[in-house]
Amino acid sequence: MTSAATRPALTLACSDIAAAARRLDVAEETRVQIRQFSLDWPQITIPDAYAIQHAWMELKASQGRIVRGHKIGLTSKAMQAAVKIAEPDYGVLLDDMFVPEGGTVRFDALIQPRIEMELAFVLKSRLAGRGCTVFDVLNATDFVVPAIEILDARIQRVDPETGATRKVFDTIADNAANCGIVTGGRPVRPLDVDLRWVAGLLYRNGEIEETGVSAGVLNHPANGVAWLVDRLAAFDVALEPGHVVLAGSFIRPVDVRKGDTFHADYGPLGQVTCHFA
Repeated sequence: MTSAATRPALTLACSDIAAAARRLDVAEETRVQIRQFSLDWPQITIPDAYAIQHAWMELKASQGRIVRGHKIGLTSKAMQAAVKIAEPDYGVLLDDMFVPEGGTVRFDALIQPRIEMELAFVLKSRLAGRGCTVFDVLNATDFVVPAIEILDARIQRVDPETGATRKVFDTIADNAANCGIVTGGRPVRPLDVDLRWVAGLLYRNGEIEETGVSAGVLNHPANGVAWLVDRLAAFDVALEPGHVVLAGSFIRPVDVRKGDTFHADYGPLGQVTCHFA
């Protein structure tokens, strides 16, 4: 086990971390956004933000939720520049976040939903510890499948009083903005295609919105998974067989309106669709 001395140091008190996790839980339940933690605690650090996220996920576990995987965000240079951070972030996928392909998402249960296109890695072997490589990830992956990630914001993106935009600390604490995942299309073995060149076209209500290529995710989407394994090692957390890992979006986030139907076309890998009603 990793000793407490090797874990990232925190600046926030345990009581503040627990209170922040409860505030996020209430915000999600009531659909009322909360103030940015970076304004409430200007001294907040990235380890503090992950501690809040972990506390919130532990709260959800106490309510019966089960960890089904993880998501990786901020994998593109453009998104990293926007939030002034030079590395990705991550969040947790829970069992109630999975939406069937072609399914309907209840728009009124969300606050400010957006979607992204990315590849999902489904693992057959455990990945743990520092020094994980792309080759380790490919060897541990059962198959890769096209996906849509659904994002939401329990924390205000813009503070109404100061006009301050949320910081990376806020997004990390907010489970990296994750709230859902839709998988579909044609699952492929990780070495059967060059994953760098998997491309996607995103349509909203029949009109194209975004396009992208998965090499935009750290030059290879498996790089994101390797990065995640390394970061989770500090918390004695592993990626387990059967876990689903969203490797990071290769398009910009697209705002969702009530009534929208999204169609993500991955070419030879098939399509993923969902509807917001």
